[in-house]
Amino acid sequence: MRHRLTAAVLAALTAAAGLTATAQSTAQAAPVGRTFHVDCSAPAQGADGSARHPWTTPAEANAATYGPGDRLLFKRGATCTGTLTPKGAGSADAPFTIADYGDSPQRARLDGAGAHDVVLLADTEHVRLTALEITNASNPGSERNAVRLRLTDYGTARGFEIDHLYIHDVRGGDFKTITGSSAIHVAVQGIAKASRYDGVDIHHNLIEDVDREGIYFKSTFSKRALVGNQQDPNVYPGAWTPSTGVRIHHNTLRSLAGDGMKLDTTAGARVDHNRIDGFQLRSPSANAGIWTFNTDDTTIEYNEVSGGGNTHDGMSFDADGASDHTVFQYNYSHDNKGGFLLVCPYSGAKTIDTVARYNVSRNDGARLLQNCWGPILNTQIYNNSFYNKEKIPAYLVQDDNGNPSATVHEQSIRNNVFVSEGTGGYGFTNPTPGLSFDHNAFYGITMTRPNLGGITGNPLLREDWRLGAGSPAIGTGAVIGNNGSKDYFGNPLPDTAPNLGAYEGPGLP
Repeated sequence: MRHRLTAAVLAALTAAAGLTATAQSTAQAAPVGRTFHVDCSAPAQGADGSARHPWTTPAEANAATYGPGDRLLFKRGATCTGTLTPKGAGSADAPFTIADYGDSPQRARLDGAGAHDVVLLADTEHVRLTALEITNASNPGSERNAVRLRLTDYGTARGFEIDHLYIHDVRGGDFKTITGSSAIHVAVQGIAKASRYDGVDIHHNLIEDVDREGIYFKSTFSKRALVGNQQDPNVYPGAWTPSTGVRIHHNTLRSLAGDGMKLDTTAGARVDHNRIDGFQLRSPSANAGIWTFNTDDTTIEYNEVSGGGNTHDGMSFDADGASDHTVFQYNYSHDNKGGFLLVCPYSGAKTIDTVARYNVSRNDGARLLQNCWGPILNTQIYNNSFYNKEKIPAYLVQDDNGNPSATVHEQSIRNNVFVSEGTGGYGFTNPTPGLSFDHNAFYGITMTRPNLGGITGNPLLREDWRLGAGSPAIGTGAVIGNNGSKDYFGNPLPDTAPNLGAYEGPGLP
């Protein structure tokens, strides 16, 4: 499996490094529209946006109004400084495209030079942004973004594609707000007219060295009973109006001060085939690799997340407050100082129907699982494989039950494999009555509470996460309905008792 994930990362990097032909062929295929050129290294005399006399500053590009099928192309090998804020919009059949042109081996580069945003797509729709290099390193510590999508009392905006960008050195401060700081920031603002996105496709981007967020969603139209008082209703007063059609896939993110990806006020989002390596590295606040807040029906799958830099959260995955039916499946988590999974309602919010299944975790740190106080309803953690050797977690489950009214309800941990080749660790803090274990395999682990259920013999977990021949974990699991139908490797699941752990199949040599 490690080879498959490595290939996916290499594919993403290759795509992010050599994509001009794709961007240009897409632009050239536009059925209608005009083409405008920007070359910030060209002489300014006579600039009219043509290929012969291109515009030479972002300000000239900002002065135009764009329509369906229009193309705004930046010269490869040239650097433009300032903020791009194009006006107008595309259409479903003919999006407005911002891309590159020319045959230089160097990308077209946009440098915000410390501005709040390098690219701001405000109150628009049907836009594709592709193939550019974007940076914003000057005047570090202030709030800033590389790319920001913003709606203000707009209604529904459709049709965004953000792809094949190289975003780096975005040196903002420790801001996790509706306005920044992020590599890609998707915000819905206002109080007068409920607004949302329908169709945001963020894919094949390379993002590195960003302070603070990687990819971040936030909306003022997020008030509902499920969120309780976890966020200020005076700041986020609008009735919950989730963005839909959100997919984030095949991105590579490295060296992030804070979170890797945060989904907020979305419904039906899918986050898949991403690689996050190094997050929570330079932030004093709590951060996670991929997490949800105030969302419905989110699927997070086929991602590799590693390098969580400290234990203030610092785990790969988090179903946070007001997350309803979040599924984490087929992911590879490793070498995170915080751990594997956080379930975190807090402050009157609820977290409902979280599922973590058929994932693998190697050398995740301070705790494998953590529960914040607050109502945690029907969390199911099953058929995952956990292996620790160099790093031994202090806790198998850390339950932050500091509030006497905070009871974990219906949280089941079953059919998992836990293997330790070290000593110590795997303790519990405040395990609540609703935390139940059954049909797990514990090997190399000595624990006295709670009643963990299952086997203690060697499950013969191989380096490739499959089970060895003769494993006592084969065919000894509990049958679980609505289980996703396949294992970590894509093998179909039986109707009878499954294996323990993330692999379903026969024992191998």
